[in-house]
This record gives sequence, C-alpha cells and structure tokens, in this order.
Amino acid sequence: MRLKNKVAVVTGGAKGLGGEMAMLFAANGAKVIAVDMMPLTYENPNVEYFQLNVSDSAACKAFCDKVIEKYGKIDILVNNAGITRDAMTRKMTDDMWNAVISVNLTGVFNLTRHIGPHMEEIGGGSIINISSVVGQFGNIGQANYAATKAGVIGLTMTWAKEFARKGVPVRVNAIAPGYIMTDMMKTVPPELLEKFAKQTMLGRLGQPEEIAKAALFLASDDASYVTGQTIAVNGGMRL
Repeated sequence: MRLKNKVAVVTGGAKGLGGEMAMLFAANGAKVIAVDMMPLTYENPNVEYFQLNVSDSAACKAFCDKVIEKYGKIDILVNNAGITRDAMTRKMTDDMWNAVISVNLTGVFNLTRHIGPHMEEIGGGSIINISSVVGQFGNIGQANYAATKAGVIGLTMTWAKEFARKGVPVRVNAIAPGYIMTDMMKTVPPELLEKFAKQTMLGRLGQPEEIAKAALFLASDDASYVTGQTIAVNGGMRL
C-alpha cells in the first residue's frame, strides 16, 4: 500500500497507460480520479471517473477546485492525456498541429498551473508527466507530437525548480515510454511491430503495466529524492 491515503489525479485515465496507472495506484491505496473524454473501460471502486477536456482552461480550474473541496487535497498528478494527428510536415494542417498542441502540451499546463501551487500549500506532492521516446529522438511524420513531448520534458525540469523553490518537497518527473503494446499499437502490422522490437536492447515491446510500475515508483515515497528527471522506459531503444 505504497500510496495509502493519497489522492491521485490521472488524465487520459479511461484506458491504456492511464487506465493501468489508475488501477495500480488504487491497488496501492490511493483514491484515484481518472479524467478523460470517454468513459472508463474498467471498473474499480477506488477509481472515480470525471469527464474533462484538459485543453479547456476554465474546466480544468473548476475540476481542481471540486476535487480539493471533496477530498481536501491532491497528492499526485499524472499528466498522461494525449492524442496524435500524424502527417509529414509539408502536409500537416493548422488543425492537426493545434489539436495536438492543445491536448498534449497546453493540457499539461492547464492542470499543473493549479495543482502544483496546491501541492506547495499542503507540503508536498508528486507530478508525473508522460513524455515519449519521440520527444527525445523525434520521429518522421510526428512533428506536432514530438514537439509536445519534448515540451513536456522542458516543463518537467522547470516545474521541478519552481514548485520546490521554497523548500517544499514537490517532485516533478517525466516518463518517456518507448513502444508499448496499448490498443493503438495492436493496430500496427505485425512486421512493423517486429521491427520496433528489434530496435530495443531487450528485443521486445513494452507492456502498459511496466509504465504503470515506473509511475508508481515516482508517485511513492520510494522516489523521495528523485525530481527533475526523465525516466526512459523503452527497453533500451536504438534509433
């Protein structure tokens, strides 16, 4: 019960990586508020669903106020919500660019701008931003996505400094997953999956629970001296 009596907010918590993190946090004693635009694909008595568009600044402020009013605090924030709108740069439209920026980058800012200062007030907390191997190395046809995931790493290092500057242990870290077998990856042709697996030192693709376990570590007191870091969970990718 590494998160006993903790209150955690997980964005993009309906399924995939967010769902795995929400369920693992709940299994370790946390009360979890999973936010998403779609309903949860699982049931857990310690996971509460809240519909939220993270790109809506006013809605994010109202959500934070409601959670704090109900539970008295927010100890953990996982900024996991994200979308893709892939295209080569010369073919990428304004709408494709803006949609990804608004969710993957502005959405991270919209919640953290309220929850980070709140954690300072209550004496500490853990913020975990989900980046990507694409944010570290780039990827053809994903200029918008790569920009947001690289931006998340910059925000992570900045907030690790900002929210701890008064001596309060607010920790901010990022996880950069590699190729993980979520539902999205299951639509990729087998020959491409095999190619991706061969690009890793471990010779396989990752599982969602492996990202969730990394997040559990960062959320817990086991990581009490870890902040401002980007943890690459990618099987040793060779790009």
